[in-house]
Amino acid sequence: MSINVAIDGPAGAGKSTIARMLARELNYIYVDTGAMYRAMALYMIEHKIDVSHLDEVGSACDAITIDIQYSAGEQQVILNGKNVNDFIRTETVSEMSSKISAIPEVREKLLSLQRSLAAAENVIMDGRDIGTHVLPNADVKIFLTADAHVRAVRRYEEFIAKGVSCTLENVEREVIERDERDMNRAIAPLKQAEDAVRVDTSAMTIEEVVCYLKNLIGQAVAR
Repeated sequence: MSINVAIDGPAGAGKSTIARMLARELNYIYVDTGAMYRAMALYMIEHKIDVSHLDEVGSACDAITIDIQYSAGEQQVILNGKNVNDFIRTETVSEMSSKISAIPEVREKLLSLQRSLAAAENVIMDGRDIGTHVLPNADVKIFLTADAHVRAVRRYEEFIAKGVSCTLENVEREVIERDERDMNRAIAPLKQAEDAVRVDTSAMTIEEVVCYLKNLIGQAVAR
């Protein structure tokens, strides 16, 4: 049987970076569900889909194919035959991703793919509703979080490193606004699963978090 690790948490908590490092060290497959939503968001943006009109969104979902491929252990997100890894990490795509992630048609499009991957492989999957909705029977559930200001600083530094023009004030406001949207959406809101281990990374380095979670997963698998 495959081993499933679910990592949930708000934007900027370090989920993707930490999940990717864990997967590499444990030789699991890393499934970045957020990247799947970002790929769909990119399509909506490029095709000027009005996401307030569910009929438009439904038609767009029918036209979208998303495949997951792996190169040197890294996930490649393929949108309609094109590798979009280099185009889905902008703040515009992030904002659109948050909006469409509450739309049932979008969620249903991706849910079966995510569960199929988890059934076939040892996976570490991160997102906002993995432990509560996507993989409710995951072997290990982790809720990764950090203070909103700390998360904003992390995202701000990432943007600056990539040459993206922004201010810390705007990034922090967007982080807080996204938290509100994600926690209060009607479908699969962001929340900690009852059986998840809460890990606050505000005062921890990435290496410290990875080491702690690696031990946590090892203990769970050994039981």
